[in-house]
Amino acid sequence: MQAPYRKAFYDGLGRQMTTRRHPVHSLALVALVAMAFVADAQAQGYPNRPVTFVVPFAPGGLSDVPARVLAAEMQERIGVPIVVENKPGASGVTGATSVWRAEPDGYTLLVNALADVQNLHYIPVPYNAVTDFALIGQITDGPPLVLVVNARLPYKSVAELIADAKTNPSKISFGTSGPASSPIIAVTQLNALAGTRIVDVPYRGSGQAAVAVATGEIQGAFVFYSNAKPLSDDGKVRALAVSSPRRLAGWPDIPTMAELGFPGFDHRGFVGLAAPGKTPAPIIAFLNKHLNEVIATEAFRQRMAALGMMPPSDNTPERFVDFLRRQTARQAEFAKLSGHAPMAPQR
Repeated sequence: MQAPYRKAFYDGLGRQMTTRRHPVHSLALVALVAMAFVADAQAQGYPNRPVTFVVPFAPGGLSDVPARVLAAEMQERIGVPIVVENKPGASGVTGATSVWRAEPDGYTLLVNALADVQNLHYIPVPYNAVTDFALIGQITDGPPLVLVVNARLPYKSVAELIADAKTNPSKISFGTSGPASSPIIAVTQLNALAGTRIVDVPYRGSGQAAVAVATGEIQGAFVFYSNAKPLSDDGKVRALAVSSPRRLAGWPDIPTMAELGFPGFDHRGFVGLAAPGKTPAPIIAFLNKHLNEVIATEAFRQRMAALGMMPPSDNTPERFVDFLRRQTARQAEFAKLSGHAPMAPQR
């Protein structure tokens, strides 16, 4: 049988040249197979040493407390210690960047929060909060912001507050906590919707702003539920509204901002768990499984309820990705109210 025709190639001197398959393609295939084998081996042996939860905020904050409760319960289930490490700075960017750059082996995880998608629209960040991490799942939903005023002031409703703010422009000051934070975004939205000019006064956090309202240093603030409820119970502040779609079970007499004529006034935090990008899928599935087991317990639910938080439902990595994408788009709309254009991640 005649051999298949093969075209001959000649060099510039007329000499026939032989053709060979380039070894680069074979080496690349081998490298890909090796990488897949290593990732699979890592996943099968996971975990065999301590895991670190990086909280990109100070101890005792809204991300820190759920992370520590989760870590204490989850380490019993996975069989290795879970260490909570606080790395505050740059509105959460410092800690998140350290996890983004960590090895994708499941041993360094990020306790992420709403600040991750808010930051993108206000300050430069080196990563994309959705696509540059392997998202594991939510830990909690909430807490919402609560509009509080000093208890000695005459305002008994949001309508009375707004009426005075319109009559006396710039008279009322609200405490906030940074340019990319929920309290200042809520003040900006209220000013835009109500036609007021409430002045924002920056503090180091929602807790400090709440204390400033209680002492009369400022007239009011949007502060998180966990800061507002104790001061309200003590009679130091008066809660006028909550920024959640529905009234809170633990505070049923406080109306929502939507009820009061401010549609879309929804400012709630969240706490989640994420790994560096390219973390093997079996490790993500393993962590999601044990995360969901912990947050489904009644003990966890009760601890979070005291903070105005609740565990999410249908808590899959895919759902968390979709949730963060929607939050990113929502925060972009809020940013436009204050004249900020969404910023692309700095690569």
